[in-house]
Amino acid sequence: MGAELRAVRGKLDVGLTFGGRVTDGTLRISELQGARTGGLRGLDVPAGSGLGGKVLDELWPRLISDYATARTITHQFDREVLTEGIRSVVAVPVVMSGVPRAVLYSAVRGDAPLGARAIEVMTAAAKRLAEEFRVQDEVDRRMRLLGADQEQPAGDPAAVEELRVTYGELRDLAATTDDPAMRARLRSLCDRLHDRSGGSGIALSERETDVLAQIALGCSNTDTADRLGLKPETVKSYLRNAMQKLNARTRHQAVVNARRQGLLP
Repeated sequence: MGAELRAVRGKLDVGLTFGGRVTDGTLRISELQGARTGGLRGLDVPAGSGLGGKVLDELWPRLISDYATARTITHQFDREVLTEGIRSVVAVPVVMSGVPRAVLYSAVRGDAPLGARAIEVMTAAAKRLAEEFRVQDEVDRRMRLLGADQEQPAGDPAAVEELRVTYGELRDLAATTDDPAMRARLRSLCDRLHDRSGGSGIALSERETDVLAQIALGCSNTDTADRLGLKPETVKSYLRNAMQKLNARTRHQAVVNARRQGLLP
């Protein structure tokens, strides 16, 4: 969230951006860029209260040209907002499946109010953040599945198949996310799954393993390219290199050999 707020502040050239996650219908402001005071940090905003609460209720962006005189919102947060010198402010919800997950704000302290461009930039940031949350949710779901899998008998076919699918999907997410911290977390999970399947003296590159993991899920070269954000020709090159290292004549044999060597679950 902090990265998106910094990017928005730069694009709009505004004095302040801030936001936070929503839990049980209440927004908590946790991220601030350009704040002069600490009044907004840690502020809890229930649904229906203030500008952020209105956005939570409506699930729609809102622009206030002059906060101090606005009649469309409640004003219980005036002390915190006005102490920051905020004049015009935009609030945009981050919504997933009809549920608000966060709210992003941008604000100016001068007389020139924010306009349609601010809403456009903020909405794009909210969409990117929603995708980041989707990835985080998938990681958390896979973590729970992995924990449940630990309790299943060793060699159980269902557990082995779930392990393989999880490994392929996590590598897919790691290859496509733009968040370095999330990518590192996903790679760490992949390493944990790999450790459970044994080791090998054969060394595949990250991308060769990414491609082979998708092939193991039954993906074609075109499907693999789409999922990993690569060109089909690049996928072919990685697959060819992996096949040579694994002494495999076919893609199917490459997957089988990789599993035998402990390079794939």
